[in-house]
Amino acid sequence: MQSSKLYVGNLSYSTTDEQLEKLFSAYGQVKSVSIIGNKGFGFVEMTNTTEAEKAKDALDGSDLEGRSIRVNEARPQSSRPNRSFRRY
Repeated sequence: MQSSKLYVGNLSYSTTDEQLEKLFSAYGQVKSVSIIGNKGFGFVEMTNTTEAEKAKDALDGSDLEGRSIRVNEARPQSSRPNRSFRRY
């Protein structure tokens, strides 16, 4: 694992940052938590890659609020193509 930032998917829309922080803190120190509003996913950053790996291995597929969450290493954000359309 190269990054300490984890993608957390299949979240309930009612899941809070505090719930994720509490869940992941059992595997190390949580540096930051960010749930992307009403999208069903978020990101958790641990203080190091060892803790992130432990959290990923332990929590991927686990139950949170009745949903089986997905935990993977977060991919770097790529530059997005300009999607504006020109009208002629």
